[in-house]
Amino acid sequence: MKNHQFLIAAGEFQKKVGLTDRDSFITSKVRLFSFVVGHGSLIFLLLNLFAQTTSAAWPQWGGPQRNFHVPEVQIADEWPEKGLKQIWKRPLGDGFSTILVINDRLFTMHRKDGHEHITALKADTGTTVWEYAYPVEFLEGTNVEDFGPGPLSTPLIVKQRIFAVGVTGLLHCLDLENGKLLWKHNLIADFQGTNLYRGYSASPIAYGDTVILPIGGSGNGVMAFRMGDGTVAWASQDFQISHVSPILIQFENQFHLVVVAEKQIVGLDPRDGRLLWQLSHPIIGGHIASTPVWDGSSRLFFSAAYGEGSRCLQLTRQADQIMARELWHNQQMRVHHSNVIRIGDHLYGTSGDFAALVFTALNLTTGKVVWRERQLGRAAILLVDNKFLAMQEDGTLMLVTASPKELIIHHKAKLFDSRAWTTPTLHANRLFIRNREEIMAIEFPLRLQ
Repeated sequence: MKNHQFLIAAGEFQKKVGLTDRDSFITSKVRLFSFVVGHGSLIFLLLNLFAQTTSAAWPQWGGPQRNFHVPEVQIADEWPEKGLKQIWKRPLGDGFSTILVINDRLFTMHRKDGHEHITALKADTGTTVWEYAYPVEFLEGTNVEDFGPGPLSTPLIVKQRIFAVGVTGLLHCLDLENGKLLWKHNLIADFQGTNLYRGYSASPIAYGDTVILPIGGSGNGVMAFRMGDGTVAWASQDFQISHVSPILIQFENQFHLVVVAEKQIVGLDPRDGRLLWQLSHPIIGGHIASTPVWDGSSRLFFSAAYGEGSRCLQLTRQADQIMARELWHNQQMRVHHSNVIRIGDHLYGTSGDFAALVFTALNLTTGKVVWRERQLGRAAILLVDNKFLAMQEDGTLMLVTASPKELIIHHKAKLFDSRAWTTPTLHANRLFIRNREEIMAIEFPLRLQ
């Protein structure tokens, strides 16, 4: 009976957070353990069984757990003397969407010939499997061409559907196998959403049978759509949005949808949009783009550029209410649009917007800068086997180790000749990378077992 109850609990957890049946179950093993604690040896038996038969997919922005951690991969300390081996390279349209991986296929978005494209590729060759294209005219009041016309958002894959949002707020749900349109919405025209100066950027997130997105405006600050037919499951809040993608956290055995909006950050119940907590901040939505970082306990970090700086808040319970209070504010750490990763009690990421870019280590408890390193500059980073894979904006890939004491650069390779802002994707021993012109696959050295 206990085994049967465990399987029901595990399946329910998987369903709640929108995980795919095969891959994401394993990558969420830590959260699964906390969810079904008390079932002891059975969980470890199941985890070992799954680990032997599957590798983690990369189904959404930030990876399986939306935190840019690559699970289940151990990388080699040394790179080949002749350099990293290129498996394939091909042209791709403009844009900054990251590359998703499900089984033997890749998925991303790009812009070409006045159209946005949602594209599926073969992972082993880069050839196109299917492509869904639609015309896009930039909205009045936006300026998306100076630094790239998009798309900016990364799609979301749940089971056999892909959800993708373009720079003008066009949301499409497609069949993952063939790219057939299932339903669509215009987030700005249909729901009077926020029209950001740099265009729509947030990446969708799943909860249960819904896909959730920040929209903006009266009653539609955040909206959840039913995956099956695109109908509205719930809508909540009146704020204008930012460029930040929402995340799911778990606090006191309850899921919170964290949304960094214009001049406030909120936690919502992802089941119905009910407000759980709220904290004001002074930052306009167009200045915030980096994904917040949760410490797994009670603290939440978020940051913005243009002189705004970083903030850390703490959640506490007082009677039947959850309260959010600011622990510290540091104007020295100003994250533009790159990502930040937490290792233990320290945060690592690029500070600066268009000048004086420095890779920075920050103490999460005190908010104090521990060190700064100019060698890395602006970089999009992954945490793999306690090391960072860092893609610099000049197209140089680096393997580095970061600690509270120092940054050590082990290897570097020049892979692109033009601006590369997109975070890499590592799946098994294949590294998939792109810039605004090309996409390529690299054979990445793994540690021998």
